[in-house]
Amino acid sequence: MTSPSPFVRRRRMGAALRALREERRMTADDMARRLCCSRAKLSKLENGHLRPDLAEVMKILDFLEVTGQRWEEVVKLARDAAERGWWDGYGLAMGDRQRMYADIESGADSIREYNQFAIPGTLQTEDFMWEMVKLAEAERDIDFVPDRMVEARLRRQEQLLGQKGPRYEVILDEVVIRRPTVPPEVMIGQLRHLTETATRHPRVTVRVLPLVADFTGRLLPLSAFFLFTFPDPADPPMAIVDTVNTDIVHVDHDEVMRYTRRYEHLREIALSGAASLGLLIDAADDLEQRIGSSR
Repeated sequence: MTSPSPFVRRRRMGAALRALREERRMTADDMARRLCCSRAKLSKLENGHLRPDLAEVMKILDFLEVTGQRWEEVVKLARDAAERGWWDGYGLAMGDRQRMYADIESGADSIREYNQFAIPGTLQTEDFMWEMVKLAEAERDIDFVPDRMVEARLRRQEQLLGQKGPRYEVILDEVVIRRPTVPPEVMIGQLRHLTETATRHPRVTVRVLPLVADFTGRLLPLSAFFLFTFPDPADPPMAIVDTVNTDIVHVDHDEVMRYTRRYEHLREIALSGAASLGLLIDAADDLEQRIGSSR
């Protein structure tokens, strides 16, 4: 069985601690003061932004006079939340955002993604990754170490496509395919890699949202986003919205359902898996022919 994601368990543990505090009608400021810790640290713990120290979690539970089964449940969550994964060995070198996704993917049962701007990182060829590094370096001071970032992304692919990997479906806007940002030779290799990966791996599905799709009566999503589900029913589904500067995590049921409905709308008008693979093959062939005729 897939091990739980420490990121997911941190958020669930934090929500449990916050609920216990609120049941006792205690503010975060009051509890931080009485525990002699900073308000900021307590906030990070309750919001799942901090890897927990088991002794500190037990101290909070003792302070709140939590016993029995609830004590055991929260301590179990804290143990899972404190676990380290392979991504922790890369530190900051792989980038904060990639490290977060690697963590969440490690415990996912299913991943659904819509991307209208880029080839998903977990389906990129190594050549394509290095072209992305060049683009990032041209735009800003990067916050990762290029060779370690690429190494980590390849590791993510191994995990995603391995025997214990999740079910994974991505809907790509045809614009991503028809408007490449990398040299033609690299794009051809990338398109062929997408078709080969979806053909070889039964849990992977690539769908294309065609340029001529009829979106009448529906709203086109403004950003790429991901939908995650997890094996443990107590771990709620999650939606993550990918923006230029950050990733926004949603676990509220209404927010997750909002993105789920958007995804289902996209899926209804996207090409089937087989038709999508045909389009990818044709796009690679067309690009190859254009290169040949220009030489």
